[in-house]
Amino acid sequence: MRILAIANQKGGVGKTTTTVALGGLIASAGHKVLLLDIDPHGSLSTWFGIDPDTQALSSYTLFQERKELSYQAVKRLVIPTQFANIDVIPATTALATLERQAIGQDGMGLVLSRALALLADDYDYVLIDTPPLLGVLMVNALAACHYLVVPVQTEFLALKGLERMVNTLNMMSRSRKKALDYTVVPVMFDRRTQASVTSLRSIRNTYPEQSWPGYIPVDTRFRDASKAGIPPHLFDPASKGVEAYTSLWHWLEKKLKQLESTTPSTTPVMASKAGAVS
Repeated sequence: MRILAIANQKGGVGKTTTTVALGGLIASAGHKVLLLDIDPHGSLSTWFGIDPDTQALSSYTLFQERKELSYQAVKRLVIPTQFANIDVIPATTALATLERQAIGQDGMGLVLSRALALLADDYDYVLIDTPPLLGVLMVNALAACHYLVVPVQTEFLALKGLERMVNTLNMMSRSRKKALDYTVVPVMFDRRTQASVTSLRSIRNTYPEQSWPGYIPVDTRFRDASKAGIPPHLFDPASKGVEAYTSLWHWLEKKLKQLESTTPSTTPVMASKAGAVS
């Protein structure tokens, strides 16, 4: 099972769209995909018609029941979607209270790692949609993932957010004792504006090794797809945005295969489906 986190410490940079777009494309290739929503705003959950304001069982439940996690306990949180090969563990607005609850509590940083290890036989890919701030939720996502995708809007303020995100990655790499591989993905690019063109150039010049060589253009069809509750590749497969995400996925797939061929597996240790994780 490959676990990808989609993260940035700035909001409004296309994390949810990237998660759903990539997840849909991966599922369309025949892979079993789990989309894990840990953002209190619940945008991914809402995309699939799940109301985060009324959701009783959610990713928040993992933290509530962290001392008694089992395969059955985690699996009951999974909601199948109407789309082939796509399941969701939704968010709830209660996730916003987790930071305060986590103070002084042990074992809060590896909850997602332990939970996803229990589902390792069920999915080929897990994509984690994260909140736009550094806290216990993002730390969990970075600890659990094998690879990180960082969407960055091509505008000046988003570049500052990217800088903070890279600083966070460096900090996490020291605690993991292993660098976390990541790709910076320029999104919402509008070639008609000088600000977009300049920002794209700055991203590529500042992070030449980590930047995806393409970009995701501004595309109103993403908004229409989210309103309809349909992954973008099914809503409008010929749109420029879907074409760009398809190129991104092919690039990431090659990248992941290269990493797996040169480094030992970092798949979380599997736990017995019948037993609990301590």
